[in-house]
Amino acid sequence: MSALFSIDYESIFQNAPVGMCVSRNRVILACNETLAKMFGYQPEALTGQSFQVLYPTVDEFERTGARIVPIMSAGGNYSDERIMKRSNQELFWCHVSGRALVHNDPHAAGIWTFEDLSAKRPVTAQLTPREREIAALLVEGKTSKLIARQVGLSPRTVEMHRARLMRKFEAATSGELVHRLVGVAA
Repeated sequence: MSALFSIDYESIFQNAPVGMCVSRNRVILACNETLAKMFGYQPEALTGQSFQVLYPTVDEFERTGARIVPIMSAGGNYSDERIMKRSNQELFWCHVSGRALVHNDPHAAGIWTFEDLSAKRPVTAQLTPREREIAALLVEGKTSKLIARQVGLSPRTVEMHRARLMRKFEAATSGELVHRLVGVAA
């Protein structure tokens, strides 16, 4: 590499166009301004905080943490779209990607990115925590049977949640529901 050009990793991290953070045991060690602004905080207010402050409920924080362990243990990476919470309590869709830095302990240390999807996918209905979880998995294209297995419910219970979501979003079919969840006119 040329002596005239050196890479300033701190500057890259701080000026990245997506929210970024480094974590240890689900606690934010460092975050960039983009992440802090997305969630309505100052960067120093998030440093040392549990990721729990970014979730709508403690239960969603716990269930998501448990769900990602086997996926990250197998491949080291995780990615999904889920509803998160800003400091003003506003809920929004967010694309979250992470990489474990310790293979056999995914929560030990990680690098995470967050992308605010609210401009193209607003949260338009009041959803329960479980409905938010099911909605996120439906957006990933998972069937009721797969969702049931992943979240520890019966397929019938997942179908009941899907039916409630269809009513809330005034969707006649599952495909129409997914389109409405992702903000596409059906």
